[in-house]
Amino acid sequence: MSRPFAEGLGSSQRALADAVSEIERHVSRGGWDGPIRVFALIKTQDAIATDPELAAQLPAQTVAAAQEDPEHLTSVEQEDLPDAPSLEELLAYITWPASVVGCAVVTEQLILPPSAEAGIPDDPAAALQYVTTHPDREDVRMAVGTTRAGDSWCAVRTRSNDNDLEVAHGAELVPQLILAVRGTLEP
Repeated sequence: MSRPFAEGLGSSQRALADAVSEIERHVSRGGWDGPIRVFALIKTQDAIATDPELAAQLPAQTVAAAQEDPEHLTSVEQEDLPDAPSLEELLAYITWPASVVGCAVVTEQLILPPSAEAGIPDDPAAALQYVTTHPDREDVRMAVGTTRAGDSWCAVRTRSNDNDLEVAHGAELVPQLILAVRGTLEP
C-alpha cells in the first residue's frame, strides 16, 4: 500500500495514520449517508499476546505488520452505541479501558464554503434548511483518531471527490473533532 502521507512521521503517529486511513477506506466501502461509527484502537502485538487465537482470525498481512512494528494498531468497531442526539453527546458517554491506546470516530457532515457561512440564519430550523439546500454545500466524511500519547490523525473525503486517491490526510485537519475524540480517552 502506498502511503505518501506517512512520510516523515514517527512510528506511533504513522501507526495511527495507517489505522485511521484504513478505517476511512473501510467505512467508504459502505457508501454515503451512514451513521456515526466509533472504533477502539489497540496495539496488535498486545492483543495477540493476550489472546493468541486472535492471530488466526486476523489477516496474515496484519499479523506480519504487527510483528515488524510494535506500534501497529488494530481497530475494533464499537456496536450498540448509546442513543444520543448529537456527536458531541455521544462522545460524552464514551470511556475506554486502559487496554485501549486510542480511538477513532467517523462522521459525515455538510459544510459550506466560507463565502456562504455569512448567510446562515440564526434560527436553527432555518439554518438547517439553508445548509441542506445551499448549492455550494459539500458532503464530507471525516475519520479522526487520537491516542492516549497525544497523537492525532484525520482522513477527510468529499462526496464530490469520492476516490481513495483524493482523501486528505493530516494530523490537525479537524481540530475541534480531535479535541472531542481525545476527551473520550481522558480519565
